[in-house]
Amino acid sequence: MEQLLYEASLEGNVTNLLNLIQEDPLILERQITLNIHGDMPLHIASMLGHTDFVTEILARNSNLASECDSQKHLPLHIASAKGHLDIVKALVSANVETCSARDRDGRNPLHIAAIRGRCDVVKELVRAQPHAVRALVHQETALHLCVKYNQLEVLKLLIESMGDHEFVNTKDAYGNTILHLAVADKQLQTINFLLLDTPIEVNATNVKGETSMDILSQVSRDLTNQQIMQSLERAGAIEAKPLGSFNHNSRRKMRYDRLDYQLNQPPSSHAEKFDDWLDKKRSSLMVVASLIATMAFQAGTNPPSGVWQDNSPNGNDPLHIAGYAIMVSNHPALYHIFLICNTIGFISSLSIIVLLISGLPFSKNRFFMWILMVIMWIATTSMSLTYLVSIWVLTPSPVSKSITNIAKVILVVWIVLMTLLLVGHTINLILISLRGLRRLLFPRKRRVFVPIVTNHVEM
Repeated sequence: MEQLLYEASLEGNVTNLLNLIQEDPLILERQITLNIHGDMPLHIASMLGHTDFVTEILARNSNLASECDSQKHLPLHIASAKGHLDIVKALVSANVETCSARDRDGRNPLHIAAIRGRCDVVKELVRAQPHAVRALVHQETALHLCVKYNQLEVLKLLIESMGDHEFVNTKDAYGNTILHLAVADKQLQTINFLLLDTPIEVNATNVKGETSMDILSQVSRDLTNQQIMQSLERAGAIEAKPLGSFNHNSRRKMRYDRLDYQLNQPPSSHAEKFDDWLDKKRSSLMVVASLIATMAFQAGTNPPSGVWQDNSPNGNDPLHIAGYAIMVSNHPALYHIFLICNTIGFISSLSIIVLLISGLPFSKNRFFMWILMVIMWIATTSMSLTYLVSIWVLTPSPVSKSITNIAKVILVVWIVLMTLLLVGHTINLILISLRGLRRLLFPRKRRVFVPIVTNHVEM
């Protein structure tokens, strides 16, 4: 019977459960443990998310919701950890007091749900029994657990639900508030949320007399430190301990980092950003050049008005031959313009593609990008003229003049704008080159910030 009940719990098979109850009506009353961990049918079903199975058991014996396993876990602990919201609701309805039950580690179901980041479960448990939120685990609140396990969304939910001044500023056994913990772990988003949207005390001290700014001076330094320091300073954070009381060198470095931060940046950081910018530009140019090459090839092999499908009936017209462009016969002058512009656009786009995939060493500088921009301007302008000629040829003569004039005006305006853009980039390239030449001819001396250390005389 125990084995059959265990298998039914694993499968969530309500039919087998009912058959077992029919054979032995007291099978659930005996509090049968089904494995070495002391799990009972309700524990197993709560862990695996068998909602119907759980509901059936609770309907027959709601007291099973209060039974714990060898780790003092109630079914609600397990369901909260797994995030099975419907099962959590059923267990809470059966016995709301289970929201405050502690496991062997002193955690109630809400603590476990907060650690696992189960926002929906936390919301349900807060609604069912709000005072469970304020329960302490080794002098830590649920807010401390959220920060320790980096669960920002749950932290926001708890503070929105129970975010009074006293609760937010509760200290753990070491006197640390949640801001101390967030700074120690360099959780920038959590820090900004606490400083901007909660009544957190920025300069609260722990048992060592350290504020959050003091904690920051003791952690490893990187870019995140600078951002955290700026956020704390904007919020009015200060250092509680004198400069020489502890970790003097670390604190002094943090202070002077604000002065020579740009000088301490890795030499390659700016170059890496510029390389990323170039990579994005090259990718965009490759796509556009490929599209222009495709359009130009298509227009060249299938010109406006198409090609002759047969030879001239009399054979007297040397231009009327199957496969020849009809446009050559009807508009010979325009066909030459069309062919020249289309060829220039095709060759220009192919040139861009070849230069981009060449991998030449000079392909990673602004001058090379300017060359590509000039070629792209030639390609797009040529394709614009190709389009104008095509519209001119395909438009019937009664309306071709007005439509062509409008198209000419639009095309001229567009070419002027593109020309101004090209000129602007050319001027910018010239200015950058002049600045580089000036730095080469007249190098500037690098400033070094030397900290002034004063001797403190203790009275």
